[in-house]
Amino acid sequence: MIRLILLLASGLGAGFSPFAPGTAGTLVAIPIELVLSPIRSPVYELTLLTFFFFSSWIAERAQNHWQKEDDQRIVIDEIMGYFLTMLWIPKTLLFISVGFFLFRLLDIVKPFPCRQLEKVRGGFGVVLDDVFAGIYANIGLQLLRIFVE
Repeated sequence: MIRLILLLASGLGAGFSPFAPGTAGTLVAIPIELVLSPIRSPVYELTLLTFFFFSSWIAERAQNHWQKEDDQRIVIDEIMGYFLTMLWIPKTLLFISVGFFLFRLLDIVKPFPCRQLEKVRGGFGVVLDDVFAGIYANIGLQLLRIFVE
């Protein structure tokens, strides 16, 4: 069971990338998002909510195993953040690409309250900062959408 948890926490192994594991984890999120995005509302939103709790649980188990808080190998939080980045956004090459770069930028810069949310204990702390980075990135994409469409 722990192998499955670590596989999921690491984004199917992307978290083991020696260079930018968070970016590698976000790249894994793109095809998963494309597969999930045809799910209709409100089931899609409920799926994302369920994934938030699931990813928090997985992240907590992985950090307990590795005995390190917010271990860089844990990238399921980047996957969750990218899902929120792309929520209600057209799945065009433009939006997928801009969403990827915008989410990565905001996940690295960590605007308020992202950095403070990292202090939340357990798996929720691992995931919450990426949730807010994803929300901010989504707002940016929504504004871009207004100008593009």
